[in-house]
Amino acid sequence: MNATKALGHYGEEIAARLLTETGMTVLARNWRYGRAGEIDIVARDGDTVVLCEVKTRRAGPFEHPMAAITPAKAARLLRLAEGWIERYGGPPPGGIRIDLVGVLLPRRGAPVVEHVRGVA
Repeated sequence: MNATKALGHYGEEIAARLLTETGMTVLARNWRYGRAGEIDIVARDGDTVVLCEVKTRRAGPFEHPMAAITPAKAARLLRLAEGWIERYGGPPPGGIRIDLVGVLLPRRGAPVVEHVRGVA
């Protein structure tokens, strides 16, 4: 595993733990839907299915993880939500929500984690 993939995997582990600690149930990790792409984490929040994009960055000159949701990325996430609905026979009772978890790794200390609900 290269350094970039390892960083992303570490951030996804942190995000999955955060979602679980806040009462969500993780249903799938790295869920793929054909050529549309991949959802980092699929979770259930009550009767809502949450498609969660995780962005991990090291502290430094790079963009903040929360700046990663561009209009193109949001459109891809919406296509993936449609794919989830298609594959699993319709929307869940609470619908589908798209969230973002940003993980910022400082040079020292604990990761800074931010969870934003309903980004797209």
